[in-house]
Amino acid sequence: MYATPEFTQQDKGSKEDDFPKTVLAHNINFHMPKLVHYKWWLRVISYIIFLLVGQTSATLLGRLYYDKGGNSTWVATFVQSAGFPILIPLLYFFPKPAFASTISPPLWKLVPLYFVLGLMNTGFNLMYSYGLLYLSVSTYSLLCATQLAFNAVFSFFLNAQKFTAPLLNSLVLLTISACLLATNANNEESETNHSRKKYIIGYMCTIAASASYSLYLSLVQLSFEKVIKDESFNTVVAMLIYPSIVATLASAAGLFASGEWSTLDDEMKSYETGKVSYLMTLIWTAITWQTSYVGLLGLIFEVSSLFSNVISTLVSPLVPVFAVIFFHDKMNGVKINSLLLAIWGFLSYIYQQYLDDAKDNKAKISDANDAPNRSRGYTESDFVQNRNTDGDDYDDDDDGGFEFDNEQSETNATGE
Repeated sequence: MYATPEFTQQDKGSKEDDFPKTVLAHNINFHMPKLVHYKWWLRVISYIIFLLVGQTSATLLGRLYYDKGGNSTWVATFVQSAGFPILIPLLYFFPKPAFASTISPPLWKLVPLYFVLGLMNTGFNLMYSYGLLYLSVSTYSLLCATQLAFNAVFSFFLNAQKFTAPLLNSLVLLTISACLLATNANNEESETNHSRKKYIIGYMCTIAASASYSLYLSLVQLSFEKVIKDESFNTVVAMLIYPSIVATLASAAGLFASGEWSTLDDEMKSYETGKVSYLMTLIWTAITWQTSYVGLLGLIFEVSSLFSNVISTLVSPLVPVFAVIFFHDKMNGVKINSLLLAIWGFLSYIYQQYLDDAKDNKAKISDANDAPNRSRGYTESDFVQNRNTDGDDYDDDDDGGFEFDNEQSETNATGE
Protein backbone atom coordinates (compact mmCIF):
# COMPACT_ATOMS: atom_id res chain seq x y z
CA MET A 1 0.00 0.00 0.00
CA TYR A 2 1.12 3.51 -0.72
CA ALA A 3 1.59 5.33 2.59
CA THR A 4 0.20 8.84 2.66
CA PRO A 5 3.08 11.23 3.46
CA GLU A 6 2.38 14.00 5.93
CA PHE A 7 4.56 16.73 7.41
CA THR A 8 4.85 16.87 11.17
CA GLN A 9 5.45 20.15 12.91
CA GLN A 10 9.08 19.13 13.40
CA ASP A 11 9.60 18.34 9.73
CA LYS A 12 7.69 21.33 8.42
CA GLY A 13 10.62 23.69 8.28
CA SER A 14 12.97 21.29 6.55
CA LYS A 15 10.87 19.18 4.22
CA GLU A 16 8.19 21.62 3.15
CA ASP A 17 10.76 24.07 1.85
CA ASP A 18 12.36 21.39 -0.29
CA PHE A 19 9.15 19.88 -1.62
CA PRO A 20 6.09 21.98 -2.51
CA LYS A 21 2.89 20.79 -0.91
CA THR A 22 1.03 21.31 -4.17
CA VAL A 23 3.21 18.69 -5.87
CA LEU A 24 2.75 16.38 -2.90
CA ALA A 25 -1.02 16.80 -2.98
CA HIS A 26 -1.05 16.10 -6.71
CA ASN A 27 0.84 12.84 -6.23
CA ILE A 28 -1.41 11.81 -3.36
CA ASN A 29 -4.44 12.23 -5.63
CA PHE A 30 -2.64 10.61 -8.52
CA HIS A 31 -1.98 7.43 -6.60
CA MET A 32 -5.46 7.15 -5.15
CA PRO A 33 -7.78 4.66 -6.90
CA LYS A 34 -9.50 6.30 -9.86
CA LEU A 35 -13.14 7.14 -9.19
CA VAL A 36 -15.74 6.31 -11.80
CA HIS A 37 -17.31 9.58 -12.94
CA TYR A 38 -20.66 8.01 -13.74
CA LYS A 39 -22.47 11.35 -13.91
CA TRP A 40 -20.03 12.63 -16.53
CA TRP A 41 -20.40 9.45 -18.54
CA LEU A 42 -24.18 9.67 -18.25
CA ARG A 43 -24.12 13.19 -19.68
CA VAL A 44 -21.77 12.21 -22.51
CA ILE A 45 -23.87 9.16 -23.42
CA SER A 46 -27.02 11.30 -23.36
CA TYR A 47 -25.44 13.84 -25.71
CA ILE A 48 -24.30 11.08 -28.07
CA ILE A 49 -27.86 9.73 -28.17
CA PHE A 50 -29.24 13.23 -28.84
CA LEU A 51 -26.80 13.72 -31.70
CA LEU A 52 -27.23 10.31 -33.32
CA VAL A 53 -31.01 10.12 -32.92
CA GLY A 54 -31.53 13.76 -33.87
CA GLN A 55 -29.38 13.75 -36.99
CA THR A 56 -30.60 10.34 -38.16
CA SER A 57 -34.25 11.31 -37.65
CA ALA A 58 -33.77 14.68 -39.34
CA THR A 59 -32.20 13.05 -42.41
CA LEU A 60 -34.98 10.47 -42.70
CA LEU A 61 -37.70 13.10 -42.20
CA GLY A 62 -36.07 15.25 -44.87
CA ARG A 63 -36.31 12.34 -47.30
CA LEU A 64 -39.90 11.69 -46.20
CA TYR A 65 -40.82 15.27 -47.08
CA TYR A 66 -39.69 14.70 -50.67
CA ASP A 67 -41.16 11.20 -50.98
CA LYS A 68 -44.65 12.31 -49.94
CA GLY A 69 -44.89 15.21 -52.38
CA GLY A 70 -42.68 18.02 -51.08
CA ASN A 71 -40.64 19.76 -53.76
CA SER A 72 -39.28 22.98 -52.25
CA THR A 73 -35.56 22.84 -51.60
CA TRP A 74 -35.77 26.24 -49.90
CA VAL A 75 -38.33 24.93 -47.40
CA ALA A 76 -36.04 21.96 -46.70
CA THR A 77 -33.20 24.44 -46.21
CA PHE A 78 -35.28 26.74 -44.00
CA VAL A 79 -36.24 24.05 -41.47
CA GLN A 80 -32.61 23.05 -40.90
CA SER A 81 -31.96 26.33 -39.05
CA ALA A 82 -35.42 27.68 -38.20
CA GLY A 83 -35.65 25.72 -34.93
CA PHE A 84 -32.96 27.83 -33.24
CA PRO A 85 -35.40 29.47 -30.73
CA ILE A 86 -35.43 26.25 -28.67
CA LEU A 87 -31.70 26.81 -28.02
CA ILE A 88 -32.18 30.31 -26.59
CA PRO A 89 -33.14 29.12 -23.05
CA LEU A 90 -29.73 27.40 -22.84
CA LEU A 91 -28.15 30.86 -22.71
CA TYR A 92 -29.92 31.43 -19.39
CA PHE A 93 -29.74 27.91 -17.98
CA PHE A 94 -25.98 27.83 -18.52
CA PRO A 95 -24.69 31.35 -17.82
CA LYS A 96 -21.11 32.30 -18.52
CA PRO A 97 -18.91 30.96 -15.68
CA ALA A 98 -17.09 33.38 -13.41
CA PHE A 99 -13.65 32.07 -14.43
CA ALA A 100 -14.33 32.69 -18.13
CA SER A 101 -12.82 35.64 -19.93
CA THR A 102 -14.66 38.87 -19.14
CA ILE A 103 -13.29 40.66 -22.21
CA SER A 104 -15.74 40.22 -25.07
CA PRO A 105 -14.67 40.82 -28.69
CA PRO A 106 -15.98 44.08 -30.18
CA LEU A 107 -19.20 43.99 -32.19
CA TRP A 108 -17.40 45.08 -35.35
CA LYS A 109 -15.65 41.70 -35.23
CA LEU A 110 -18.56 39.52 -34.09
CA VAL A 111 -21.24 40.84 -36.48
CA PRO A 112 -19.28 40.12 -39.71
CA LEU A 113 -18.20 36.77 -38.26
CA TYR A 114 -21.75 35.64 -37.47
CA PHE A 115 -22.97 37.01 -40.82
CA VAL A 116 -20.40 35.08 -42.86
CA LEU A 117 -20.91 31.87 -40.89
CA GLY A 118 -24.69 32.24 -41.27
CA LEU A 119 -24.41 32.60 -45.06
CA MET A 120 -22.12 29.58 -45.19
CA ASN A 121 -24.73 27.70 -43.14
CA THR A 122 -27.39 28.61 -45.70
CA GLY A 123 -25.15 27.51 -48.57
CA PHE A 124 -24.33 24.01 -47.36
CA ASN A 125 -27.89 23.47 -46.07
CA LEU A 126 -29.22 24.27 -49.56
CA MET A 127 -26.73 21.93 -51.21
CA TYR A 128 -27.60 19.18 -48.72
CA SER A 129 -31.27 19.71 -49.64
CA TYR A 130 -30.53 19.20 -53.34
CA GLY A 131 -28.49 16.11 -52.53
CA LEU A 132 -31.30 14.59 -50.49
CA LEU A 133 -33.78 15.44 -53.27
CA TYR A 134 -31.91 13.73 -56.10
CA LEU A 135 -30.21 10.85 -54.27
CA SER A 136 -31.43 7.90 -52.27
CA VAL A 137 -30.98 8.25 -48.51
CA SER A 138 -28.29 5.57 -48.36
CA THR A 139 -26.18 7.13 -51.11
CA TYR A 140 -26.63 10.61 -49.67
CA SER A 141 -25.55 9.48 -46.21
CA LEU A 142 -22.48 7.62 -47.47
CA LEU A 143 -21.35 10.68 -49.43
CA CYS A 144 -21.69 12.77 -46.28
CA ALA A 145 -18.94 10.63 -44.73
CA THR A 146 -16.43 12.48 -46.95
CA GLN A 147 -16.84 15.30 -44.44
CA LEU A 148 -14.05 13.72 -42.38
CA ALA A 149 -11.63 13.72 -45.31
CA PHE A 150 -12.34 17.38 -46.06
CA ASN A 151 -12.05 18.17 -42.37
CA ALA A 152 -8.54 16.71 -42.32
CA VAL A 153 -7.51 18.83 -45.32
CA PHE A 154 -8.92 22.11 -43.99
CA SER A 155 -7.56 21.43 -40.50
CA PHE A 156 -4.11 20.98 -42.04
CA PHE A 157 -4.20 24.46 -43.59
CA LEU A 158 -6.22 26.37 -40.97
CA ASN A 159 -5.73 24.57 -37.65
CA ALA A 160 -2.17 23.20 -37.93
CA GLN A 161 -3.38 19.58 -38.11
CA LYS A 162 -0.56 17.22 -39.09
CA PHE A 163 -1.03 14.45 -41.63
CA THR A 164 -0.28 11.07 -40.07
CA ALA A 165 -0.52 7.51 -41.38
CA PRO A 166 -4.00 6.81 -39.88
CA LEU A 167 -5.27 10.19 -41.11
CA LEU A 168 -3.99 9.63 -44.64
CA ASN A 169 -5.45 6.12 -44.59
CA SER A 170 -8.83 7.57 -43.58
CA LEU A 171 -8.65 10.20 -46.32
CA VAL A 172 -7.81 7.66 -49.04
CA LEU A 173 -10.52 5.20 -47.96
CA LEU A 174 -13.24 7.85 -47.81
CA THR A 175 -12.20 9.15 -51.22
CA ILE A 176 -12.40 5.66 -52.72
CA SER A 177 -15.79 5.18 -51.04
CA ALA A 178 -17.14 8.34 -52.68
CA CYS A 179 -15.65 7.38 -56.07
CA LEU A 180 -17.38 4.00 -55.94
CA LEU A 181 -20.74 5.72 -55.51
CA ALA A 182 -20.01 7.86 -58.57
CA THR A 183 -20.14 4.66 -60.65
CA ASN A 184 -23.57 3.76 -59.28
CA ALA A 185 -25.53 6.22 -61.41
CA ASN A 186 -27.50 3.60 -63.37
CA ASN A 187 -28.78 1.79 -60.28
CA GLU A 188 -29.53 5.09 -58.55
CA GLU A 189 -31.55 6.29 -61.52
CA SER A 190 -33.88 3.30 -61.24
CA GLU A 191 -34.28 3.77 -57.46
CA THR A 192 -35.09 7.50 -57.36
CA ASN A 193 -36.78 7.97 -60.75
CA HIS A 194 -34.40 10.86 -61.44
CA SER A 195 -32.27 11.24 -64.55
CA ARG A 196 -28.52 10.71 -64.66
CA LYS A 197 -28.09 14.49 -64.90
CA LYS A 198 -29.99 15.03 -61.65
CA TYR A 199 -28.02 12.24 -60.00
CA ILE A 200 -24.79 14.03 -60.92
CA ILE A 201 -26.20 17.31 -59.57
CA GLY A 202 -27.18 15.61 -56.30
CA TYR A 203 -23.79 13.89 -56.09
CA MET A 204 -21.83 17.10 -56.65
CA CYS A 205 -24.05 19.12 -54.30
CA THR A 206 -23.58 16.60 -51.48
CA ILE A 207 -19.81 16.52 -51.96
CA ALA A 208 -19.67 20.33 -52.08
CA ALA A 209 -21.89 20.56 -48.99
CA SER A 210 -19.63 18.17 -47.06
CA ALA A 211 -16.59 20.25 -48.05
CA SER A 212 -18.35 23.49 -47.07
CA TYR A 213 -19.45 22.08 -43.73
CA SER A 214 -15.90 20.92 -42.96
CA LEU A 215 -14.58 24.37 -43.86
CA TYR A 216 -17.28 25.85 -41.62
CA LEU A 217 -16.13 23.74 -38.66
CA SER A 218 -12.49 24.69 -39.20
CA LEU A 219 -13.41 28.38 -39.39
CA VAL A 220 -15.47 28.09 -36.20
CA GLN A 221 -12.49 26.55 -34.41
CA LEU A 222 -10.23 29.27 -35.81
CA SER A 223 -12.73 31.92 -34.64
CA PHE A 224 -12.67 30.54 -31.10
CA GLU A 225 -8.87 30.65 -31.09
CA LYS A 226 -8.26 34.02 -32.77
CA VAL A 227 -11.39 36.15 -32.25
CA ILE A 228 -13.62 34.95 -29.42
CA LYS A 229 -10.91 33.30 -27.30
CA ASP A 230 -13.49 31.68 -25.02
CA GLU A 231 -14.91 28.14 -25.27
CA SER A 232 -17.46 28.22 -22.47
CA PHE A 233 -20.79 26.48 -23.09
CA ASN A 234 -22.54 29.85 -23.23
CA THR A 235 -20.24 31.03 -26.01
CA VAL A 236 -20.68 27.82 -28.00
CA VAL A 237 -24.48 28.21 -27.82
CA ALA A 238 -24.18 31.81 -29.02
CA MET A 239 -21.98 30.63 -31.90
CA LEU A 240 -24.87 28.40 -33.05
CA ILE A 241 -27.78 30.75 -32.40
CA TYR A 242 -26.58 33.93 -34.11
CA PRO A 243 -25.39 32.31 -37.36
CA SER A 244 -28.67 30.32 -37.35
CA ILE A 245 -30.62 33.58 -37.24
CA VAL A 246 -28.72 34.78 -40.31
CA ALA A 247 -29.21 31.41 -42.03
CA THR A 248 -32.95 31.42 -41.31
CA LEU A 249 -33.40 34.93 -42.68
CA ALA A 250 -31.31 34.09 -45.75
CA SER A 251 -33.36 30.91 -46.35
CA ALA A 252 -36.60 32.87 -46.03
CA ALA A 253 -35.28 35.43 -48.52
CA GLY A 254 -34.36 32.63 -50.93
CA LEU A 255 -37.81 31.10 -50.53
CA PHE A 256 -39.50 34.34 -51.58
CA ALA A 257 -36.93 35.31 -54.23
CA SER A 258 -37.23 31.93 -55.96
CA GLY A 259 -41.02 32.14 -56.04
CA GLU A 260 -41.39 28.78 -54.29
CA TRP A 261 -43.49 30.40 -51.57
CA SER A 262 -46.38 30.74 -54.05
CA THR A 263 -46.55 26.96 -54.55
CA LEU A 264 -46.57 26.03 -50.86
CA ASP A 265 -50.36 26.03 -50.57
CA ASP A 266 -50.73 23.64 -53.51
CA GLU A 267 -47.85 21.55 -52.17
CA MET A 268 -49.58 21.25 -48.81
CA LYS A 269 -52.91 20.24 -50.40
CA SER A 270 -51.32 17.64 -52.65
CA TYR A 271 -49.18 16.13 -49.90
CA GLU A 272 -49.96 12.40 -49.84
CA THR A 273 -50.65 12.12 -46.11
CA GLY A 274 -52.52 15.41 -45.69
CA LYS A 275 -51.93 18.97 -44.44
CA VAL A 276 -51.43 18.01 -40.81
CA SER A 277 -48.82 15.43 -41.73
CA TYR A 278 -47.11 18.01 -43.98
CA LEU A 279 -46.82 20.52 -41.15
CA MET A 280 -45.78 17.91 -38.60
CA THR A 281 -43.06 16.60 -40.93
CA LEU A 282 -41.54 20.07 -41.24
CA ILE A 283 -41.93 20.88 -37.54
CA TRP A 284 -40.35 17.64 -36.39
CA THR A 285 -37.58 18.03 -38.95
CA ALA A 286 -36.73 21.40 -37.38
CA ILE A 287 -36.94 19.97 -33.85
CA THR A 288 -34.78 16.94 -34.61
CA TRP A 289 -32.11 19.13 -36.21
CA GLN A 290 -32.00 21.23 -33.06
CA THR A 291 -31.91 18.07 -30.93
CA SER A 292 -28.81 17.02 -32.83
CA TYR A 293 -27.33 20.48 -32.24
CA VAL A 294 -27.91 20.11 -28.49
CA GLY A 295 -25.99 16.83 -28.60
CA LEU A 296 -23.29 18.51 -30.68
CA LEU A 297 -23.04 21.36 -28.18
CA GLY A 298 -22.94 19.01 -25.21
CA LEU A 299 -20.10 16.93 -26.66
CA ILE A 300 -18.13 20.09 -27.50
CA PHE A 301 -18.60 21.27 -23.93
CA GLU A 302 -17.93 17.93 -22.19
CA VAL A 303 -15.27 16.44 -24.48
CA SER A 304 -14.07 18.32 -27.59
CA SER A 305 -15.20 19.66 -30.95
CA LEU A 306 -13.22 16.94 -32.77
CA PHE A 307 -15.01 14.20 -30.83
CA SER A 308 -18.41 15.73 -31.59
CA ASN A 309 -17.55 15.88 -35.29
CA VAL A 310 -16.52 12.22 -35.31
CA ILE A 311 -19.73 11.15 -33.55
CA SER A 312 -21.72 13.25 -36.02
CA THR A 313 -20.12 11.36 -38.91
CA LEU A 314 -21.04 8.06 -37.25
CA VAL A 315 -24.56 8.71 -38.59
CA SER A 316 -23.31 7.98 -42.12
CA PRO A 317 -23.20 4.17 -41.74
CA LEU A 318 -26.37 4.16 -39.59
CA VAL A 319 -28.75 5.95 -41.96
CA PRO A 320 -28.45 3.40 -44.81
CA VAL A 321 -29.70 0.69 -42.45
CA PHE A 322 -32.83 2.68 -41.62
CA ALA A 323 -33.20 3.69 -45.28
CA VAL A 324 -33.47 0.02 -46.25
CA ILE A 325 -36.12 -0.51 -43.54
CA PHE A 326 -38.28 2.59 -44.04
CA PHE A 327 -37.67 3.61 -47.67
CA HIS A 328 -36.79 0.19 -49.13
CA ASP A 329 -33.47 1.43 -50.53
CA LYS A 330 -31.52 -1.25 -52.35
CA MET A 331 -28.08 -2.04 -50.92
CA ASN A 332 -26.24 -3.40 -53.94
CA GLY A 333 -22.61 -4.51 -53.99
CA VAL A 334 -21.29 -1.02 -54.77
CA LYS A 335 -23.07 0.52 -51.78
CA ILE A 336 -22.01 -2.27 -49.43
CA ASN A 337 -18.36 -1.90 -50.46
CA SER A 338 -18.63 1.86 -50.10
CA LEU A 339 -20.17 1.43 -46.64
CA LEU A 340 -17.37 -0.91 -45.51
CA LEU A 341 -14.70 1.48 -46.78
CA ALA A 342 -16.42 4.40 -45.04
CA ILE A 343 -16.51 2.48 -41.75
CA TRP A 344 -12.83 1.55 -42.16
CA GLY A 345 -11.94 5.17 -42.84
CA PHE A 346 -14.05 6.27 -39.89
CA LEU A 347 -12.22 3.87 -37.54
CA SER A 348 -8.85 5.12 -38.82
CA TYR A 349 -9.94 8.67 -38.04
CA ILE A 350 -11.11 7.61 -34.56
CA TYR A 351 -7.73 5.94 -33.92
CA GLN A 352 -5.89 9.12 -34.88
CA GLN A 353 -8.08 11.16 -32.52
CA TYR A 354 -7.32 8.65 -29.77
CA LEU A 355 -3.59 9.10 -30.34
CA ASP A 356 -3.94 12.89 -30.33
CA ASP A 357 -6.00 12.89 -27.13
CA ALA A 358 -3.55 10.55 -25.39
CA LYS A 359 -0.68 12.84 -26.36
CA ASP A 360 -2.56 15.93 -25.12
CA ASN A 361 -3.46 14.26 -21.82
CA LYS A 362 0.15 13.24 -21.24
CA ALA A 363 1.27 16.81 -21.91
CA LYS A 364 -1.34 18.19 -19.49
CA ILE A 365 -0.25 15.80 -16.72
CA SER A 366 3.38 16.76 -17.29
CA ASP A 367 2.49 20.47 -17.17
CA ALA A 368 0.43 19.95 -14.00
CA ASN A 369 3.41 18.26 -12.33
CA ASP A 370 5.89 20.91 -13.41
CA ALA A 371 3.79 24.06 -12.88
CA PRO A 372 4.07 24.20 -9.03
CA ASN A 373 7.79 23.50 -9.26
CA ARG A 374 8.35 26.30 -11.76
CA SER A 375 6.28 28.73 -9.68
CA ARG A 376 8.70 28.23 -6.73
CA GLY A 377 11.83 27.98 -8.82
CA TYR A 378 12.16 24.19 -8.73
CA THR A 379 13.16 22.06 -11.71
CA GLU A 380 13.31 18.33 -12.19
CA SER A 381 17.11 18.42 -11.92
CA ASP A 382 16.75 19.95 -8.44
CA PHE A 383 14.79 16.92 -7.28
CA VAL A 384 17.18 14.50 -8.93
CA GLN A 385 20.15 16.25 -7.27
CA ASN A 386 18.35 16.28 -3.92
CA ARG A 387 17.61 12.60 -4.24
CA ASN A 388 21.23 11.79 -5.00
CA THR A 389 22.62 13.85 -2.09
CA ASP A 390 20.02 13.21 0.63
CA GLY A 391 19.79 9.45 0.51
CA ASP A 392 17.03 8.83 -2.04
CA ASP A 393 14.29 10.62 -0.14
CA TYR A 394 12.45 11.15 -3.41
CA ASP A 395 11.66 8.80 -6.25
CA ASP A 396 10.70 9.67 -9.78
CA ASP A 397 7.38 8.12 -10.75
CA ASP A 398 6.61 6.91 -14.21
CA ASP A 399 4.55 9.95 -15.15
CA GLY A 400 7.06 12.70 -14.61
CA GLY A 401 5.91 13.55 -11.06
CA PHE A 402 7.79 12.99 -7.76
CA GLU A 403 6.89 11.02 -4.70
CA PHE A 404 8.43 10.17 -1.35
CA ASP A 405 10.14 6.86 -0.80
CA ASN A 406 7.67 4.60 1.00
CA GLU A 407 9.84 4.18 4.09
CA GLN A 408 10.39 7.92 4.45
CA SER A 409 6.67 8.57 3.82
CA GLU A 410 5.61 6.13 6.55
CA THR A 411 7.97 7.81 9.00
CA ASN A 412 6.47 11.23 8.26
CA ALA A 413 2.91 9.89 8.39
CA THR A 414 3.38 8.46 11.92
CA GLY A 415 5.31 11.48 13.13
CA GLU A 416 8.25 9.40 14.22
